[in-house]
Amino acid sequence: MSRTPRLAALAVALLLASTSVLADLKIGVSMPTFDDNYLTYLRENMSKKAKQDGISLQFEDARNDVVKQLNQVQSFISQKVDAVIVNPVDTAATRNLIESASKAGIPLVFVNRKPDDPKLPTGVVTVTSNDREAGHLQAQYIADKLGGKGQVAILLGELSNNSTQVRTAGFKEILGKYPGIKIVEEQTGMWLRDKGMDLTSNWLLAGKEIDAILSNNDEMAIGAAMALKQAGKQGVLVGGVDGTPDALAAIKRGLMSVSVYQDARGQAEGALNAAEKMAKKESVEQNVTIPYRLITPENVAEFQAMLKQ
Repeated sequence: MSRTPRLAALAVALLLASTSVLADLKIGVSMPTFDDNYLTYLRENMSKKAKQDGISLQFEDARNDVVKQLNQVQSFISQKVDAVIVNPVDTAATRNLIESASKAGIPLVFVNRKPDDPKLPTGVVTVTSNDREAGHLQAQYIADKLGGKGQVAILLGELSNNSTQVRTAGFKEILGKYPGIKIVEEQTGMWLRDKGMDLTSNWLLAGKEIDAILSNNDEMAIGAAMALKQAGKQGVLVGGVDGTPDALAAIKRGLMSVSVYQDARGQAEGALNAAEKMAKKESVEQNVTIPYRLITPENVAEFQAMLKQ
């Protein structure tokens, strides 16, 4: 065999070997629920990125059960996956997840929701967005549109989730600067469209005068907008968080006033990049923050075009 064919054969062998190494990288992913719209986009973007990188992903639905999620993580560990990615069911109940992964020496990445404990051990990384920023952006837009005066209601996410607490704190920090704005209702819609719709309908039936509804996510905001339309109530501002395709369509149609874009692609790619690097014993930033961006009627078309890419 001549030198050139030998070199070519060696190159092919090395390429196949490197591809095999990537394909052998296995990552377990536990999500709190497969039914949530935003988390569906997060999961889809993870799958797309994993396919590009030759990574094998195993998704599991915890069905909003803390014990089930712990069992899933422990199952991943027994399968000797290279890394685990978790979107926690309860951000206050992550200690056992961390201890299990750390004891096994398996890298753990929390995506989208950050554990309440601010001190995480080596080998545990978070890839999230600053929920206080989301609250600030939405509330400031609403306050400006109200001219600093009016009665507002707040739709809360699940009370066990720190995203609910921090986004709401962000709302109140901004609204507190305006003595003319009064919070007249504040209830949990559990992140769900139908709950947001029911709560808003109940407020209207009770005769509540509401000038704006601030929501911890888009699904509840869309529900609120549907209830307002059904009741023939016009001029009420409705805000959300996530920037889902449904929310972008609602803003374009004038049903919603504003949303705050939570970058599902950025979070998904950031989580996979961190998991892959840690699995390969490479250094990684422990707390990765993906920025939020304001979506208004003026720029909604830009976000719709971006999501189609």
